[in-house]
Amino acid sequence: MATKAWHFPVRLATGAFILNSGLGKQDVDPERAKRLQTMAAHAFPQLGDMEPERFVKLLSNSEIALGSALVAIPVVPPFLAGLGLLGFSASLNQMYLKAPGLRREGSVRPTEQGTAIAKDVWMTSIGAALVLDSLFTRKRRRRR
Repeated sequence: MATKAWHFPVRLATGAFILNSGLGKQDVDPERAKRLQTMAAHAFPQLGDMEPERFVKLLSNSEIALGSALVAIPVVPPFLAGLGLLGFSASLNQMYLKAPGLRREGSVRPTEQGTAIAKDVWMTSIGAALVLDSLFTRKRRRRR
């Protein structure tokens, strides 16, 4: 699958953002690790059984890997980068929907505390755009 010019800015910006987030979690204090794990466990209860430090290490490494894949434009095809971004952002969206205090009562609109996570919906859009563009470009090529 060929990389298109519009892939560069969205992949670089998103990848750099996620990579920075992962690097920032490399050395977190136990209190912050517990907060991150507790928030994630609202959406994915099985994470509640994991040690907070181990969870944050896994999260950090995952963010570093995804961020690196997004910025490695000539190496990682748009379809795979988009799938990775969709999976990651879907988990953030799930956390936003499940964690208490992030949404207004009976609404999907964020509270002030929820805005920091609700804004991650843009990553879902970028991931979907990369995947859909790859799928529709392949179909057009097959028809010719």
